[in-house]
Amino acid sequence: MSKHLDTNMTEGSIFRQLLFFSLPLLAGNFFQQCYNTVDSIVLGNFVGKAALAAVGTTTPIINTLIGLFLGLSAGIGVVISQFYGAKEEEKVGQAVQTGLLLVLLLCAVFTVVGILMVPAMLRLMATPEDVFGEAKLYLQIYFAGVSGLMLYNLGAGILRAVGDSRRPLYFLLFSAGVNTGLDLLFVAKFQWGIAGAAIATILAQFLSAVLVLGVLTFTSSSCRIRWKGMRMQKGILRNMLVVGLPSGLQLAITSFSNVFVQSYVNRFASSCMAGWAAYQKIDAFAILPMMTLSVSATTFVGQNVGAGNWNRAQKGTRMALGMATAATVLILIPLMIWARPLCALFNQESQVLDFGVYFIRLISPFYLIANFNQIYAGALRGAGDAKMPMYIMLGSFVVFRQIYLLVTYQCFGTLLPVALGYPVGWVLCSVLLLGYYRSGKWKKRSLVGETS
Repeated sequence: MSKHLDTNMTEGSIFRQLLFFSLPLLAGNFFQQCYNTVDSIVLGNFVGKAALAAVGTTTPIINTLIGLFLGLSAGIGVVISQFYGAKEEEKVGQAVQTGLLLVLLLCAVFTVVGILMVPAMLRLMATPEDVFGEAKLYLQIYFAGVSGLMLYNLGAGILRAVGDSRRPLYFLLFSAGVNTGLDLLFVAKFQWGIAGAAIATILAQFLSAVLVLGVLTFTSSSCRIRWKGMRMQKGILRNMLVVGLPSGLQLAITSFSNVFVQSYVNRFASSCMAGWAAYQKIDAFAILPMMTLSVSATTFVGQNVGAGNWNRAQKGTRMALGMATAATVLILIPLMIWARPLCALFNQESQVLDFGVYFIRLISPFYLIANFNQIYAGALRGAGDAKMPMYIMLGSFVVFRQIYLLVTYQCFGTLLPVALGYPVGWVLCSVLLLGYYRSGKWKKRSLVGETS
């Protein structure tokens, strides 16, 4: 990879830089979401609603461990982006080696912990017996191959930290196509059921990991992986953990709290579970613009804080929020109109469709509010302040949401308050993060000088 693929975000048009950085990232995130979604579509149509419900009920469990890793990965990216913005190429290389060694260690831990925790987590969610066996099988195969997902996300995060969001997209385009083909082969033709979908997913993820690590090995950029003589730099590792651990804990605990949300959904019929699974898959695509621009804001703010340009960092945050809001409006209109045909991609049973449409039309308008907490959290992490977003998000998405669900379910015992569990947390979180961001307390010394 030649150096011109790196993007210096400390000068030039803010809108153009965010747009051209975000578009490949958005497309890449789209195809990454296709992995599990294709599993759901193939299983829901070729196996049945029980298989769709089984895959749907695994989502919070997968996201609990993956959320912890993605937060740690974000810490790696923030440190690299700040060094890159400060033009400290040697430090960029040291950060890459440190981050890779950390992730290789985590791959072993996450594989073992993921496989062992599956039965207990499924029981915790009150997973019905008719889907328990298939959900357990899918998850254990998934976690056996989770290293592919982790290594891909590390490599893609390194490339994005230096402004290259195109190469990760190309790899995902290829591996998502492979995943779709293998899904159809293993499930539709070989009739391997839910095991075939899981195997197809992990094979495709390993392929994307090999591609991105290959590029980082042979690049001439400062982010090159030098496999020989790799070692961790203690100061750099500390800074990665300072940003990454709070972010990872927040994502993991929030995902773990969604296990309890799923447990409330599981108290209703399997048709409701399947409808919720369809909604979650559609939701994962609908929120991609805000999630993508949150990552873009992290990189943009990280580079500009590293360069000491706090004013430009704030302008980039405002621009990212405006772009996310506009994109969300454009998505909401067709989403509300064509909710039923979208749900029908996963299963055609009328009760499943009714539940899916209900969840979409009730919850999706609140995405406009969720934009605020995602963009401001991303910007704060880019500035090196990951603790306060963690506290606010955990308080809103875990503590408040669980109290809300417990009280409202005990009082009413109906689906409506359960479905509103996500939006009420988004509202509270956005209000608190907006207030903290405007207070200016997050403007502190960058991580660039703190690696000794």
